[in-house]
Amino acid sequence: MPNSTQPAPLIIVGSGLAAYTLVREWRKQDPDTPLTLITADDGAGYSKPMLSNALGKGQSPDDLIQMPVDKVAEQYRARILTHTRVTHIDPTTQTLQLDKGEALSWGRLVLAVGAEPIQAPLEGDAVDRVMSINNRLDFQAFYERLSDRKKVVIMGAGLIGCEYANDLASAGYQVELVAPSESLLTGLVPEQVGQALKAELEALGVRFHLGPLVSRVDRGEADSLTVSLTNGQQLKADVVLSAVGLRAKVDLARAAGLEVNRAIKVDKYLQTSNPNIYALGDCAEVEGLVLQFVMPLMNAARSLAKTLAGERTPVHWPAMPITVKTPACPVIAYPPRGDGAWQIDGEGANLAAVCRQGDAVIGFALSGDRIKERNTWLKAVPPLLAT
Repeated sequence: MPNSTQPAPLIIVGSGLAAYTLVREWRKQDPDTPLTLITADDGAGYSKPMLSNALGKGQSPDDLIQMPVDKVAEQYRARILTHTRVTHIDPTTQTLQLDKGEALSWGRLVLAVGAEPIQAPLEGDAVDRVMSINNRLDFQAFYERLSDRKKVVIMGAGLIGCEYANDLASAGYQVELVAPSESLLTGLVPEQVGQALKAELEALGVRFHLGPLVSRVDRGEADSLTVSLTNGQQLKADVVLSAVGLRAKVDLARAAGLEVNRAIKVDKYLQTSNPNIYALGDCAEVEGLVLQFVMPLMNAARSLAKTLAGERTPVHWPAMPITVKTPACPVIAYPPRGDGAWQIDGEGANLAAVCRQGDAVIGFALSGDRIKERNTWLKAVPPLLAT
């Protein structure tokens, strides 16, 4: 363990938006406590939401780097171990083991390990060619695969699938999207809003296959792929992108004896079942909520920074809408938690859908030019998590 003349270090596992937001906010209040970050990637600072809008803006993976890892380390006085994985956490001795053989001691530990793409069960001899994008290095591999290729099949009609469909189509790629749902953004918006988005993406050139699943991906002629659907249809593709959802990374926490459910269980202070271990971001389940979106993540990081600096601060999540970055038809949604009745106003792509439970507004979804009503409806809905 560290000697008594030096504060025990804070160790953060992860280097994504959650981790770096925490580091920035915490260092404002605690400039002295030793800090170590451990990351499986290159540690470069970037904004993950920019990945799904980069192609349409002509941006390369390197263009997305906002701060190289050496600058991050210098600015925040941190030791950053890149391309390194934690293999074991021992809460009793407050140590962790790295894949490179080193063991580190910590005073407090923050798990900001994120989530991983769900892998759809597929058959075929080209399953290894199916790609997912969950970080900048994934995007770099996707970007390189796209070189001189034009046909992309996307699996999934959720937020990520729709954003990439819009971005790829606007960058000149031929895009086909496959999903078992009858509409887009199911679970986030009512069907009419999903259909409005679908119509605008179709006008951009995206072709949809809603209803079937992808069952096989096989090698075709030359470097092409054959994508087989459960309805018997076959699509030709150069690249297949899977965007069927994310699953919180919980294996490390579970092996350490921490309580996990859909994600790592934490209280309003982001404290796990071990008082010296915290979890933040896509890997955390806060009072039963798993919110894998930017605004809740950054809000929670600011609260945790205060707690780690000595001012115990519970997470308070006001009403924070989800912004779907589809320029062909922008969408802002605040999905209701509970049953209610949708009332939809507008025409074409410009819709305002409001969900009411009795007289209370419990959710909304706005599309097209109706997104300007965002603040009006935000004032009417309940908070995500009250203090």
